[in-house]
Amino acid sequence: MTVTVYIDGLAQPRNPGTGTYGFLVYEGDRRIAEGSGLAGRDVTSNYAEYTALEKALTKLKELRMEGDVLVRSDSQLLVGQMSSGWKIKGGMYIGKLKEVRDLLKEFGSVQFEWIPREQNSEADLLTRVAYEQFRG
Repeated sequence: MTVTVYIDGLAQPRNPGTGTYGFLVYEGDRRIAEGSGLAGRDVTSNYAEYTALEKALTKLKELRMEGDVLVRSDSQLLVGQMSSGWKIKGGMYIGKLKEVRDLLKEFGSVQFEWIPREQNSEADLLTRVAYEQFRG
C-alpha cells in the first residue's frame, strides 16, 4: 500500500524569518504519524518546506516504511524540483535538498504531487502551531 505524506513549511513574520514545518503520514485513511517543529531562525519558506520533507522521510525510515510513497505539497518549487526537473538556481535550502536526495535513495518509488493550499490544511495548521511555539 502506498503511504501518503502531506508536508508544509512556513517562514514568519516575513521571509526569511522563523521557519517551521509540519508533516502528516497516512496509510490509506489511517493517520500513522505527524510531526512539526522549528526549521530554523532567519530561514526561507523554501528551506522550511525542504525541512518538512526531510523530517517526514526520516520518520518513514524510523517506522520502516520505505516502500512506495506519495508526497503531497502546496510548494510548486519543491514539487517541481523533485519531480519535474525544475532548475535549482541556488538559495539557502540547497543543503536540505541534498539531504533529501540522499534520503530518497533509501525508498522504493517516491512520487510528488502539487496540491492547492486548501487541500493541505492539516500540515499548514501544524506549521502555524509550531510557529506560535517558537516565535520571538
